[in-house]
Amino acid sequence: MRNFTIYLGALLCLFASRLSAQDIGKKEERMNQTFEYRARLIAEKIENITKEEKAALKVEVEAVNQELEKGLITKEQADEKKLKLAETRSQNIETRVAQAQDELKDLVKQKVDGKIKDWKNEYFSIYIRKDSLRKARGESRTTSQFVFAAGVNNLVTDGSVANSDFRYWGSHFYEWGFTSNTRIFKNDNLLHLKYGISVMYNNLRPTDNRYFVKDGSQTNLETSLYNLDDSRLRNVYLTAPLHLEFDFTKVKDKDGKKIYHTHESVRFGIGGYAGFRVKTKQILKFDYDGHDYTEKIKGSYNVNDFIYGVSAYLGYKETSLYVKYDLNPLFKDNAVKQNNISLGVRFDFN
Repeated sequence: MRNFTIYLGALLCLFASRLSAQDIGKKEERMNQTFEYRARLIAEKIENITKEEKAALKVEVEAVNQELEKGLITKEQADEKKLKLAETRSQNIETRVAQAQDELKDLVKQKVDGKIKDWKNEYFSIYIRKDSLRKARGESRTTSQFVFAAGVNNLVTDGSVANSDFRYWGSHFYEWGFTSNTRIFKNDNLLHLKYGISVMYNNLRPTDNRYFVKDGSQTNLETSLYNLDDSRLRNVYLTAPLHLEFDFTKVKDKDGKKIYHTHESVRFGIGGYAGFRVKTKQILKFDYDGHDYTEKIKGSYNVNDFIYGVSAYLGYKETSLYVKYDLNPLFKDNAVKQNNISLGVRFDFN
């Protein structure tokens, strides 16, 4: 499962990079021509020259010290060797830095002669033109988004989160991922199918100085002997969300042609998610005998390996109020079934 997660993460990165590879390539090509960028590279080169030569000298001096310890040379011979090595490295630094300084002088001359253009104005002009063109032409039937969500997290016990064993504001969740949004009907902008992949982080912080203890098939809360500054159980999941989205962005008409856009008005989504647990970790922070300690304990803690639930969001443009609820209990065989619930804010960057 660990290898699968690594491969899937790599695919995610590849997917994200390909979405903007062409724009990034053009941007980097222009950026490489800027005065600021090239001057910074030369400055870094000068700094690295000194570091490289000093590191090489350190290795050489250590070799001389080993010869001295083995009795192969006298102390006077060792000192003479070290002096010559230092002089050689100093000359190397002087020569290499001089070459870099010549590059910098040539760069300044190019700037003064106007041979180096300011890529920023050019790049943003191109971006503005592209954005205007996109608005004029409209979006394709399928678009992509980067999704980020955060908020509070807790467990539902006997149908309620009242009198919870976990801190309401201290327990939180994060979620990030990539989605595709496909307009279901060719000539209607209301209904969309939103699907993708997400990574969820669900955190629970117990109240009353307690922490999680695994006792066979049961996972219980017990009071700590130490004064806990922090007690947290974190579960990480890789999930595939699926939502039916109602987007009330109006369709525009230009020269008899319909122009479609998304994420420009009220949106409502309802659906669910399914996935598997990547890892579980308990984090404990406490003070003992005047020292601060942090313990990070990895283990299953009898948490279910798979996760599935329902979720919904309601908002305007890219910002929404977001709620999700796990249909399966957090712990596999606990006597009392408890289901995770999250409430927060979600951002869909189109």
